[in-house]
Amino acid sequence: MADRAKAGARALAALETAERDALLEGMARGLEVAREAILAANAEDVRDGERSGLSSALLDRLRLDDRRIAAMAEGIREMIALADPLGEVLETRERPSGLRIEKVRVPIGVIGIIYESRPNVTADAAALCIKAGNAVILRGGRESLRSNRAIAGALVSGAEGLPEGALQLVDTPDRDAVRELCEMTGRVDLLIPRGGEGLIEAVTRMARVPVIKHYKGVCHVYVDASADIEAALAIVENAKCQRPGVCNAMETMLVHAGIAERFLPEAARRLSARGVELRGDEATRALCAQVADIKAASEDDWSAEYLDLILAVRVVDDLDAAISHIARYGSQHSDAIVARDEHAQRRFAREVDSAAVYINASTRFTDGGEFGMGAEIGISTDKLHARGPMGLPELTTYKYVARGDGLIR
Repeated sequence: MADRAKAGARALAALETAERDALLEGMARGLEVAREAILAANAEDVRDGERSGLSSALLDRLRLDDRRIAAMAEGIREMIALADPLGEVLETRERPSGLRIEKVRVPIGVIGIIYESRPNVTADAAALCIKAGNAVILRGGRESLRSNRAIAGALVSGAEGLPEGALQLVDTPDRDAVRELCEMTGRVDLLIPRGGEGLIEAVTRMARVPVIKHYKGVCHVYVDASADIEAALAIVENAKCQRPGVCNAMETMLVHAGIAERFLPEAARRLSARGVELRGDEATRALCAQVADIKAASEDDWSAEYLDLILAVRVVDDLDAAISHIARYGSQHSDAIVARDEHAQRRFAREVDSAAVYINASTRFTDGGEFGMGAEIGISTDKLHARGPMGLPELTTYKYVARGDGLIR
């Protein structure tokens, strides 16, 4: 498979923008034509998931319907409208020798995507990789194997002219297949795991090829002494409650001692009314005793990614204490400050070492669509090659193209 993918990647890299976009349109039509077959395969996966005791959240991620298949096709068509990153000249240098050097975006090559549960990732990841000129090897979870087979088959059959090997699915639930993929040096150029912390840790441990990942999203909102209270209340409610089961939802709220007495009781009242379970330090529990039943936070709560309506809350002495807390317990994903003090804003933005830092805005904006990138392959908390939402440019690398006229050194 990897050898076929290498050949497919070379063929894809030779295609023009319009040719790759035509492949995407064919992939979208392929999903629509195969809708009934995809739904039938997915129904079998869902039945097996129910029998094996998959949680309701995982079953929801697994389940497809007409609306979700239509959204998958529409998502592919939206990628057609995105700017083609390939061939973009990032930098040009004219040397005294007469050599003209251009730094040009090119595909990475062969990308392996290892993911769990959501069969829509099969379509999203495949289309993103093809748009950026990369061959892709997909390895989904055991629980969605039939769905992934049907979706991958529809994509390939719809994309007339797709180079052989450019889009392949690892058609086995055997875990040894993941190990093989992770060890494909010289054949696979990049691995992107998407799923729970256990999957990402396992892939990282086994990998002998580069990996881009995010372990988890322990996102913070710090409410400074200078914060506008109404703005802070709206931001923390949105960051926690709008969609709690995603990686950019707030998991810990830090509140400056100078505003805690005025802010925390109302925040606790609002969040509790939305069904949020609060776990606080001593100061938080004392200040909110009259308005909410707040559990005592443990040491583990400060580094927890709940992905649920649960929130850790701590009162901090000052901005320094907030920054130190985030440095110790955060995951370098997304962190926010609510403050009118511009000096506090600048310090937070400079000193908090996260992929996305927000000033007076919710952490829920860390998303390729919200950042204006269009579709994304994931959100990276790494620092090398890609960081934050990964759109099409992050699925490319570059080469130097040097031009001369018979030049010698």
